[in-house]
Amino acid sequence: MELQGRVDEIRKQGLSLAAMSYDPPEILAAFSRQRGITFPLLSDIGSETIKRYGILNAVAAEAVGPNATDPAVAADVKKYVSQVGASARMVGIPFPGTFILDRDGRVKSRFFEESYIERSTSSSILMRVGAKETAVPGTQLSAGHLDLKTYPGEAAVAPGNRFSIAFDVTPKPRIHVYAPGASGYRVVGVTITPQPFVRVLPLEYPKSEIYFFKPLNERVPVYAKPFTLVQELVLEGHPEAQAALRGKDSVTVTGALDYQACDDKVCFNPTSIPLSWTLSLRPLIRERPTVPQ
Repeated sequence: MELQGRVDEIRKQGLSLAAMSYDPPEILAAFSRQRGITFPLLSDIGSETIKRYGILNAVAAEAVGPNATDPAVAADVKKYVSQVGASARMVGIPFPGTFILDRDGRVKSRFFEESYIERSTSSSILMRVGAKETAVPGTQLSAGHLDLKTYPGEAAVAPGNRFSIAFDVTPKPRIHVYAPGASGYRVVGVTITPQPFVRVLPLEYPKSEIYFFKPLNERVPVYAKPFTLVQELVLEGHPEAQAALRGKDSVTVTGALDYQACDDKVCFNPTSIPLSWTLSLRPLIRERPTVPQ
């Protein structure tokens, strides 16, 4: 289970961890024993808390009701419940997601996916809230106008995982690179080489600053101080992707960091730094725990 492997990393961020399910306590206890889970698993009998948080997956109930044969319901089941159909046992499940609460129990952030197949990794969520620490070694290099460290949030992913690749960029002294909104220059960005079953999500940019470029008497958004870009990707988890990935040990993502650098007098030619990241493939956990009789 991906979360169990990240418990120490999560705690280093000053966070505690608990998971909630509509399963009864005996099922969760068996799962905890069989999978070596060391954080609390909370049983929400009757899905009461799930309902109060507004995340009850009503599609499951509709799929076993009088509208079960409706094509629209069948399509929703494949997206939000299961590719192989729903059953009465699934009634009460939540939409899968993550809440981050403060010490007073107030929700500070929430993260949900568009499909039941997808799951954000814990590192991906931590990166989205600004935590950069990761146990995965990074690749460091120095280009002509900046220093770069890039690293994936995790060493291993499974089909359906939404994961992140970070780019810690440090412009050299008196150098800036262009931020979104700059016209006539190459904005710093990430290009990911297209490949089957890897979906690229929009790149996340930090806040930039406005720079006055005296030679042209213009004001442009730039990054002149260290900043981090976070590129999120999804390793598809639908049946076709699972079949294609079965038997493979790893997946390699290739791409480039693109940018144009300037100092206070000269703008240099646009540059691309080729990069690659190889992540191990983890198997999906499909079976439910065995409860001792």
